[in-house]
Amino acid sequence: MREQTITSLQNIRVKQWAQLKERKHRNKEGRFIVEGIHLVLEALRSDANVETVVYDLEAGIPQELITYGPSNIYNAALGKAQDDSAAPVNVEWIAATDAIIRKCCDTDTPQPVFAVVQKWEADGLQALLGAKSALVVVVDGVQDPGNLGTIIRTADAVGADGVVIGKGTVDLYNAKTVRSTMGSLFHLPVVEGNLTALLPEAKACGARLVSTSLQASHSCYSYNYCAATWIIVGNEGQGVSDAVQALVDDTIIIPMRGQAESLNVAMATTVLLYEAMRQRHYSK
Repeated sequence: MREQTITSLQNIRVKQWAQLKERKHRNKEGRFIVEGIHLVLEALRSDANVETVVYDLEAGIPQELITYGPSNIYNAALGKAQDDSAAPVNVEWIAATDAIIRKCCDTDTPQPVFAVVQKWEADGLQALLGAKSALVVVVDGVQDPGNLGTIIRTADAVGADGVVIGKGTVDLYNAKTVRSTMGSLFHLPVVEGNLTALLPEAKACGARLVSTSLQASHSCYSYNYCAATWIIVGNEGQGVSDAVQALVDDTIIIPMRGQAESLNVAMATTVLLYEAMRQRHYSK
């Protein structure tokens, strides 16, 4: 584990980190920024490939991250007790000025730490296809990063097997999306791909594809989610695309007793996922 200090805004590393705020640079470099103590901690706890943790020079390493920090590794090398023997040893820890942290983070008043994490390959797809009773959320063209992050967070909360994100959806590694997941991004497989190619594979493996529709054949409370079910949710304004809708097996509707015209896509997804969890785990 290496530890160093950077104080110049003109440092090449700083410029490279700041560029990761743009999608084209995230795609080119295969890396993204994780901001704040909680998200950095979740990344360090998970199997995420954390390359670098940058913390405030004056404040020092946040207390919550000490277990994973350089001093813990040094203590281990000296034979002293450490809090967590699983602390990652290949992470680079860099102390930097507040100005550098502000330059590299997306928020106006960032917390005093961020991490640079490698994007991962979509190696979770085969596990989702092979699971006999997988519960999967499929996101088709959702544009708001807060909505996408909330969908991932809810999928994690109900114990879904994974999330599949189609082309045309907001960038998974957008800073606002990452923040909205509250760390759930690191807890379950999140796969990106071409839905018109992936969904027929899911159907061939026995999954039922279901989406919402005003002309639905089932209420969301009468539909059976206990078999392998892939719930497809669509764009905030247009819904599920025609090409994807053509692959759907069943349509369902969320009943509404009040005057609201519709539900936000993240809220609607939450209703469906919690009903699926109730049927699978709390119906007896």
